[in-house]
Amino acid sequence: MLSVVDRRRPAPIDPLAPGHLGRYDDGRVAVSRLRDQGVIAHYFASRPPTAVTEHFRLYLFGSRVVVLHDLVLDDLDNDLAGLIATELFGPGLLQDPEDFARVFTGVVRSTAGDPLSAWLAFYENTLARLRDPDPGQGPIGEFAPIYRRVADLVAGTSVLDVGSCFGFLPLLLLEMPGRRVIASDREIGTVRLLTTVARERRTPLETLVADARALPLGDNTVDTVLCIHLLEHLSPRDGERVFAELVRVARRRVVVAVPYEDEPTAAFGHVRAFRAVDLARLATSTRLSWRVDDFHGGWLIADKDGGSAERHDALR
Repeated sequence: MLSVVDRRRPAPIDPLAPGHLGRYDDGRVAVSRLRDQGVIAHYFASRPPTAVTEHFRLYLFGSRVVVLHDLVLDDLDNDLAGLIATELFGPGLLQDPEDFARVFTGVVRSTAGDPLSAWLAFYENTLARLRDPDPGQGPIGEFAPIYRRVADLVAGTSVLDVGSCFGFLPLLLLEMPGRRVIASDREIGTVRLLTTVARERRTPLETLVADARALPLGDNTVDTVLCIHLLEHLSPRDGERVFAELVRVARRRVVVAVPYEDEPTAAFGHVRAFRAVDLARLATSTRLSWRVDDFHGGWLIADKDGGSAERHDALR
């Protein structure tokens, strides 16, 4: 039986931990699908919720979070991030970025008894929409053109993607023959999930658990190093350390992309808002040739071609 105030120490997020049809509970966040009428849904369905949104019923008991929903496998894709951000974090009902990750994981996991089946549906649905010329609105629609531009900017045949999270970009890049792609992230559970999904899809993706501030790779290891929507999650000092690592590991090119925001989006774990001048300042710490431009946010493209650094208008 679910305890309303669960005193267990919350377990680390494990996307592939054994589960039960219609429910997820990690000690901090519990998620259940209403239609399955499992123990969580049955216990809470007749009780007054803290809030009701279009897709969720939310119950708060101190630090304990309970979410009920009625989504199914066909509903799963990365636009779930937008639903959670808009309906639960936008109004301030939830605020902790860790709760975001746990609710997200719980919604996916609670749609199937087998965790891997749920995640495979999530991946396939998301990748299909990312390939679609008209992917619609939401996070997928925002990232589809960004990923297409990244594919055009890759130099050479070997690629390291730093801060891959779910790894949609590395999986898409591997659809071009002759590419070697490494996906890296510091979260062990996330890398384990991506590794398992890639294996199930028979995709030759290499994965690496790594802190972007100290990549366990040699100098000039891969042709292109990507850092797409990661630096906004880091302090300026850590961002500088990461950029130095990207430059060290890249043989030919570094590609950095960030969102432009008036204020960092806390629900997504953003701690820093970027402007073009911030990207340009990163580049001036190197002797590479570089440029900064705008396309669905800001971009820094730096090349190891022996040229002198170009001074961008953002610094003038």
